[in-house]
Amino acid sequence: MEKRHPLHLSSMELNYTAKGATVEISCRLFTDDLENALTKAFKVHADLTSVAKHAVMDELVKKYAVQHLQLKTRGKVIGLNYLGFEKDNEATVLYIESVPVKGLKDLEILNTFMYDLFDDQSNIMHITYNGNRKSTKLDYPDKLYKVVF
Repeated sequence: MEKRHPLHLSSMELNYTAKGATVEISCRLFTDDLENALTKAFKVHADLTSVAKHAVMDELVKKYAVQHLQLKTRGKVIGLNYLGFEKDNEATVLYIESVPVKGLKDLEILNTFMYDLFDDQSNIMHITYNGNRKSTKLDYPDKLYKVVF
């Protein structure tokens, strides 16, 4: 029997430091929602808890993340490197890092995680830039947030 929870929510931390010049991203999603999204998107039975399927699931999570997250600065897309995922209780945490971006002055975030499943999805984002933190929430169908540093 499929577990259901009434809240369709994700949270994302985006941290930029001038020293490393990269945006480090961690995105926390409900595991059952992510499995359902992967199943729907890639027509497979997704199981993020299976050790035997981890490599296959890792590829699917990477594909899903690339389709649903995009960063831009000064109108140009910033390259992202998917690093992996791990289970944390009822959540799955995705780890992503941008390519180096020198002198980041603005950041445009396109976030559509779970929008393919839920029309009541909320995606909370916390952006930290050299120690200064800003937070926002995108409610479906809103998918774009731009912050100027």
